[in-house]
Amino acid sequence: MEKFMLIFHGGVPAEARPSAEEMQANMAKWMGWIDKLARAGKYVSGEPLLPGGKLIKGNAGGVTDGPYAEGKEIVGGFFIINAANYDEAVSLCEDYPDYAQGGSIQVRQVMKMDMP
Repeated sequence: MEKFMLIFHGGVPAEARPSAEEMQANMAKWMGWIDKLARAGKYVSGEPLLPGGKLIKGNAGGVTDGPYAEGKEIVGGFFIINAANYDEAVSLCEDYPDYAQGGSIQVRQVMKMDMP
């Protein structure tokens, strides 16, 4: 098994202000998807990210508030999953709850490193 990172972009924009019922329904979809992946032995970990953060630009670039991006580019969270290959990793994304809100997923394989 290989590890892959699923990086979630876009989804429900903060300014959309969904109702409490809509947020609860969307969260139920997320929890169902996580449960499905976990039962299949594919889910390793994951977390949502808070808005904002800091952007660090090397030695002379300093630290600024950010990163700032268009709503469709905002990274909202990530999962680490187990999959045999890219095809399986992509197929595990079929149930992503935020596709209907314009969300997308970047799938990246995690490089294996030999650590001392």
